[in-house]
Amino acid sequence: MKTLTESREIINQIDPEIRKLFLERMKTVKDVALYKLENNLPVFDETREKELIEKLSKDVEEELKPYYLEFLNAMLKISKDYQKEIIRK
Repeated sequence: MKTLTESREIINQIDPEIRKLFLERMKTVKDVALYKLENNLPVFDETREKELIEKLSKDVEEELKPYYLEFLNAMLKISKDYQKEIIRK
């Protein structure tokens, strides 16, 4: 087992990477929203979302799976909210 300090150092290295990937994802979400706006498509695509959740969560260990699903659903909600905001403008 690592010490608290060691564990926090690892988290401190991971968090900027998560931030970078989040910002990159949201830039791409904006492109998706603009495409959907131009092509009169709905923000929510239930089939795509179900496929994505299934694909991304299939290899997650059972102990962490409910937490990962919560994280994934939160990320998808944020993405849909951002798309709706872009389309509203």
